[in-house]
Amino acid sequence: MRIATWNVNSITARLPRLLAWLESTGTDVLCLQEAKTTTEDFPAAQLRDLGYECAVNATGRWNGVAVISKAGLEDVVVGLPGGPDYEGVQEPRAISATCGPVRVWSVYVPNGREVGHDHYGYKLRWLEALRESVAEDAARERPFAVLGDFNIAPTDEDVWDPALFVDSTHVTPAERAALAALRDTGLSDVVPRPLKYDRPYTYWDYRLLGFPKNKGMRIDLVYGNAPFAAAVKDSYVDREERKGKGASDHAPVVVDLDV
Repeated sequence: MRIATWNVNSITARLPRLLAWLESTGTDVLCLQEAKTTTEDFPAAQLRDLGYECAVNATGRWNGVAVISKAGLEDVVVGLPGGPDYEGVQEPRAISATCGPVRVWSVYVPNGREVGHDHYGYKLRWLEALRESVAEDAARERPFAVLGDFNIAPTDEDVWDPALFVDSTHVTPAERAALAALRDTGLSDVVPRPLKYDRPYTYWDYRLLGFPKNKGMRIDLVYGNAPFAAAVKDSYVDREERKGKGASDHAPVVVDLDV
């Protein structure tokens, strides 16, 4: 089984690339983030033509997540149970589903904006709610993983120049401690191969030649429980999909499982 996670940065803008990528890679399950559309406008029909079912949590604007599967789609939970609101609403940042033998969460963790901002506190509360929500699935014998754009680099090695991020979000001790607490539910970091260079970055800013100069970060993560991690045959960052006109600023992270 091939499972992937990808922040597409607008499924409308990326749809031709997404459809071609799914078809060429034979991906069974895709956890998608930053759909930037509504559930009603999500291109479910085009994906259905390729054999995929879709579970979507999207209201437009800057968020939106989905699980796209041709391995089955059951027990869908839309949203983050007990998750915090931001400015009076629970943003569409989480969705979970069982796809054949595997259960997955697709998550788009709040950015945090800057340390001390209300959004930063919201980010930490959101991660605590995520930890509480996944603990039961993490402890089960069924392969389970939380995949998505976490907007956190787990270590300094996951940032192209840590000195440039001092006192910035994505690398603070509190954010990394929240990731550690999530792992403590029984999850481990499935670190992908980079395919090029020595670090498996997953995000490169559009500005200042970030991708050609490999000024990247590893913020798109796959956290799997013990049965999931034991089934991993391979994992890699498909950085080829970050190339060319019309690319997202994130590359897909692909995991191959023997399940």
